[in-house]
Amino acid sequence: MNQSVIDNYSRVKISLLYLPIVLLMLIAIFLYSQDALNIDGYRSIQAHSFFYLNQKLSQFPALIYNLTQVGDGFVLFSLISILTIYAAETIGTIINALLATALITNLFKWLFGVPRPAATFDNDKFVIIGQTLRGHNSLPSGHSLTIFAIFTVLLIGFMPKQKIYKILWCICIVVVGLLIASTRVGVGAHYPLDVLTGSILGYIAGLIGIYLNRKYRIWAWMSQIKYYPFFIVVLLVCAIVMATKIINEPLFIYFMALVSTLISLFYIIRLYAQYIKK
Repeated sequence: MNQSVIDNYSRVKISLLYLPIVLLMLIAIFLYSQDALNIDGYRSIQAHSFFYLNQKLSQFPALIYNLTQVGDGFVLFSLISILTIYAAETIGTIINALLATALITNLFKWLFGVPRPAATFDNDKFVIIGQTLRGHNSLPSGHSLTIFAIFTVLLIGFMPKQKIYKILWCICIVVVGLLIASTRVGVGAHYPLDVLTGSILGYIAGLIGIYLNRKYRIWAWMSQIKYYPFFIVVLLVCAIVMATKIINEPLFIYFMALVSTLISLFYIIRLYAQYIKK
C-alpha cells in the first residue's frame, strides 16, 4: 500500500493548484463587488448566512461539538494513526502539510485581523457551543485548514484507480470535509467565508505537503521498521494528549481518538518486536 501511495503522489501536477487559486479569486471578486474588502463589509454581508447556519447546525450541539474537535491536529492525527503501519509515506506528507498549514494560518490571520463573530455580534443572538472566542483572528478558519490539508493528503494518496471509484472517493472526502469544517459556524466560532477560505487554503497546504515530500524525501526513513521507535514515541504522546483531553472534557470523539491511537501503538510495538527478534 505504501508504494501505491508513493505512486499516487508522484502523479501530482502543478495544474491541481489552478482550481483553488480560481476559487480564491472568485471570493475576492465577490467581496469587491459587495464593497466588502474591509472588516466591516466582510462581517456585514455574512451576518444573515452566519445566523442562519449557526441556528440550523446548533440544533445538534453534542454532534457539532464532537465533530468540530476533528479540526484539532492531534485529534485528527490520532484518528488516522493506523496509517503509520500501512502507509508511512502519508505521515511524512501530513507533517509537511501541517507545517504549511501553520504558516498559512498564522500569516493570513495576522494579515486580515478579522474579529470573530462573538467579538462582533450580540452573543444572545446566536448559539455559542464550547469556549467563547473573541479574538481578531477569524479569517481563515484554522480548523478548516487543518482538516482539508490532511484530507487532501489522504484524498490523493489513496486515490482509487478506476474512474467511478475516483469520483465517489473525491465526493466523499470533500463532502465529509465540508461537513466537519461547517461545524465552526455551528459552534459560533467563524463566519461562513472563514470556513470556505480555510478549506481552499487547506487544499493548497495539502498539495504543498505532497510536493515537498516528493521532491526532498526528508521523511523517507519513516517507512523503515528500524525507525518505528519514533512512531512509538509520537503515538504515546498522542495517547497522553487524548487522555488529558478526556479528563478535562470526556467527549466521545476523544475516546475514539484514544482507542485508535492505542490500537496503532499495539500494532507498531508488535511489528517492531518481531523485527528485533529476527
